[in-house]
Amino acid sequence: MTLRRSLALAGLLALVSSPVAGSVAWAHDATSDVYAQVTAAPSGSTADVSAVLDLEYDLLMKSAWLRAEAYEATGREAQLAQLDEHRDDVDEYVTGRFAVAYDGVPCTPALADVDVVERGERAYASLTYAFACAGEPEGTHEISSALFPDAESFVHSTETIVRYALDEEEGSAVLTAASPTLTTGEHRLLRQMGEFFVLGGEHLLFGADHVLFLLALLIGTRRLRDVVWTATAFTVAHSVTFLLAALGVVSVPAAVVEPVIAASIAVVALVDLGQVRRGPTVHGSVRDALRLRAPAVREERTAWDRWRLPVVFVFGLVHGLGFAGALGIDAAWSWTLLWSLLSFNVGIEAVQLGIVAVAFPLLALLRTRTPRVARWALAVTTTAIAATALYWLTTRLLGQ
Repeated sequence: MTLRRSLALAGLLALVSSPVAGSVAWAHDATSDVYAQVTAAPSGSTADVSAVLDLEYDLLMKSAWLRAEAYEATGREAQLAQLDEHRDDVDEYVTGRFAVAYDGVPCTPALADVDVVERGERAYASLTYAFACAGEPEGTHEISSALFPDAESFVHSTETIVRYALDEEEGSAVLTAASPTLTTGEHRLLRQMGEFFVLGGEHLLFGADHVLFLLALLIGTRRLRDVVWTATAFTVAHSVTFLLAALGVVSVPAAVVEPVIAASIAVVALVDLGQVRRGPTVHGSVRDALRLRAPAVREERTAWDRWRLPVVFVFGLVHGLGFAGALGIDAAWSWTLLWSLLSFNVGIEAVQLGIVAVAFPLLALLRTRTPRVARWALAVTTTAIAATALYWLTTRLLGQ
């Protein structure tokens, strides 16, 4: 095998194995999102600012250094009981890392309520805070978050997605370790769009299920023209449902969406495996495979070739619901919100395009230069993808 072919095989296996390995990693290798809704307190209230924080329950309880029974509790009632029992410890952890200030002076927080809610397939502790702020009118508020990760490294990175309505201004922001503070009056639309663009790219890149689905689609296509049509069908479909779900027009429970996403990966991977088992059917050169108007590189059209686009479109609709669930924004309509959502979606497309640009040429090189090696490598890859998807499907159906 030549050096170029060896590098192509190594690159393809590395690209595919990364999300598979990441999908079974423990929580310390995970990313996490915190959701914050920060608004001016109702008139007549003793507080000035109200903040509702949603944090992953198990990560919060671990990070607050509570006993195993606290973070291992399952079911809303048991988790709520643990939150009530350890209310002071949780409050100390959160207020040490999330703050609201007014004209540079820290506001005084008070934990008003605790609850447990479900986001996606995960339990979140929902904490309501009332902040009392001192200062003259016409000032500005600062919102800061350093929630997760901490030295214990239960999670390697966190983004706090903030929706705010303060100082006669409404908007969204993504707070990170590199940019932990939002100041009202200074957060401009272009910056907000940039933050959501990065957030969208990260959601696809670190979303193992979406990456595996995309790779399975690429394995099942042999021509650049087919890749373009397949990617377009997936993009259009998930963009439509993402926007509709994120804007609250449609709502489908995560208990339905997540198993169907896993099933979509399994279906495409099993179809790929069937194609691989039938043996190599590739002819032509790498250049032919990478040309939009190249001659066909498959000897015959299969049922999957005929039904691929409709099936991918339907599955794309479901993946769009998954993207909306991952973003987790629940806010009233505004043009600012729409621009944020569009930027998030463009970020998804940018990473998707990058994956296609890397993976498809590697596949074309292997198939045309070393068909036998390609057949072996793709059989192993599709089997791993199918097994992972079936595992996800089982656990999601069982609610684990």
